Amino acid sequence: MSGGIQGPFSNVLLSAIVAFIPLLWLLISLGWFKMKAYIAALISLALAILLSITTWGMPVKFASQSVLEGVATGLWPIVWVIIAAIYTYNVTVETGCMNIINETLAKISPDRRIQALILAFSFGGFLEAAAGFGTAVAIPASLLAGIGFDPLFAAVICLIANTVPVAFGGIGIPIITLSQVTGIEESLLTTYTAYQLIPFIIILPIVLVIIMTKSFKYLKEVLGACIVSGISFALFQTAVAVFVGPEVAAIVGSLASLLSIIIYVKIKPVKKIWLFPDEKASGEIASTNAVNEHDKRISGKKQLIAWTPYIVLFVLIMAVNLIPDLKFLGDVATKVQIYFGPNGKPSSFQWITTPGTIMFISAIIGGFVQGSSIKGLLKIFGKTIKQLLPTIVVVSSIVAMAKVMGYSGMISVIAVALADTTGKVYPFISPLIGALGTFITGSDTSSNILFGALQKQTALQIHANAAWIAAANTVGASAGKMISPQSIAVAASATGLVGKEGRILNSTLLYCLGYAILLGVLIFAVGNML
Repeated sequence: MSGGIQGPFSNVLLSAIVAFIPLLWLLISLGWFKMKAYIAALISLALAILLSITTWGMPVKFASQSVLEGVATGLWPIVWVIIAAIYTYNVTVETGCMNIINETLAKISPDRRIQALILAFSFGGFLEAAAGFGTAVAIPASLLAGIGFDPLFAAVICLIANTVPVAFGGIGIPIITLSQVTGIEESLLTTYTAYQLIPFIIILPIVLVIIMTKSFKYLKEVLGACIVSGISFALFQTAVAVFVGPEVAAIVGSLASLLSIIIYVKIKPVKKIWLFPDEKASGEIASTNAVNEHDKRISGKKQLIAWTPYIVLFVLIMAVNLIPDLKFLGDVATKVQIYFGPNGKPSSFQWITTPGTIMFISAIIGGFVQGSSIKGLLKIFGKTIKQLLPTIVVVSSIVAMAKVMGYSGMISVIAVALADTTGKVYPFISPLIGALGTFITGSDTSSNILFGALQKQTALQIHANAAWIAAANTVGASAGKMISPQSIAVAASATGLVGKEGRILNSTLLYCLGYAILLGVLIFAVGNML
């Protein structure tokens, strides 16, 4: 606006500090004052509007239009995807089918290492990919604690495992959102994100086993299972991400990992069952008996019914993306221009092929197959909306704030200051910025909304690959997930460790830093070659 790239002040750094105030408030209010997220987000939006008008000289008309565009973009498709994902999960819980899924997976092997890989890594990855919002920590952690894991171990393992699936979590919504706020092609962001995740997905199962056993000695016997689990996840997720899209990439990857490890354990059972030091060998016998009894009790038909919503989701998304005769569904859209200021362009709202609509249809079909009635499904939908009202306000407010800051020039000023300060080293710290966003907000999607445009602008300032750096935000954000207060609170509640959140944080902090630093090295090294 009036101040151009320099901002309203002659000093770029001073302009950047003032421009950063809305973001700084959000970080302080959530991280320090522990304010409710929707209140903090609304205040940040108000600050952004005030600064854009009074300091950056943005006309009130354009400021209002940018807010409206942000709210519209926040509601569709971002909020709609979140609602559909949680609704699908709630339907599966209400029909009792989630219990069938949970119990079946918990009894596959008596070996504690294998149980952790199945529940925390593979099944947790599936829950994060299909629903997100704490389910990937709460359910596996409570299951692990319920079958005899030390509660602290259960919480820590699930938090660390709940990293790599986060970048594509909630049927691809972090990537979809990142594309929305940066204007970078979704397919390119999807591909780069998948590539950046590969080494971390492969190594994570090995890290989980070492954390559990506190020794490399007990890794050898399950190394094959770890490798199979990690490679199958990485291979299938990457293939789907590159050739189909972000929506089901992590779903396919996690399910491939789950099936691979189950098949591997059946073909090559663990000979020396590993239990925690304070457990007795009788635990092995009890677990084995439970497996046999459980296999007899739950039929394949019941298990198929339990997975129906997610099977339908996979089939529909694959059909829409791969069958040429269905491509016309993507044309059922509305284009409307809401913001008419500088750099304004029409927004496109797809009604049928947007992931939220596809997942909502899957939930309805799955709900009927699982035995729910129309009345029951409507009741669950009402409960889901009520459950997510604060989230709806938060997402809409933050997207609106990002639009105001972007159109007014505030993001550009911050980007220039960052580029001037860090120079060519910036790619190394770009994942740390993403991790900071998730640490504060508890969400990869919110981190992308907060910092996605900033990452792009800074990359352009230093003549780096903007898509590669933007993708680093969403992958870096997955590192911050394991130390986010919200995630830790969920883990503590699920394992009966309320009041001991500090111990959990201390246990995950070093792993988070290691993850982010290694990722920074990868982003910096590969980025120089792109």
